[in-house]
Amino acid sequence: MIKTEKEYKTIVQRMEVHLQDSNNIENSDESGYIELNILSDLIADYEERTYTVAKPTLAEIIKLRMAEKSLNQKGLSELIGVSTSRVSEYLTGKSEPTLKVAREISKKLDIDAAIVLGV
Repeated sequence: MIKTEKEYKTIVQRMEVHLQDSNNIENSDESGYIELNILSDLIADYEERTYTVAKPTLAEIIKLRMAEKSLNQKGLSELIGVSTSRVSEYLTGKSEPTLKVAREISKKLDIDAAIVLGV
């Protein structure tokens, strides 16, 4: 188990050395292959414990879907049947959608209902 940032950086450097040799990546009989896999697991474990990633907010998810679907606030308001000012409140986090609007957001933007409802 990696315990410090210094250990982490040292192991990352060691892993980079192994990645330079394609045999360590492709040939499971190579000792470098085995070491590379062990180092990779150690690094992944450390990163999961140390560098947590926050879940995106509903506003961030809606903005992402809007970008994917080339929607502006007016287009989204028409799509889900609310005013543009209400959409603005959703996007800034000032208010949460009602259950009825949450259903529309889920359906029309193809966002999992559990995410829209925050469960």
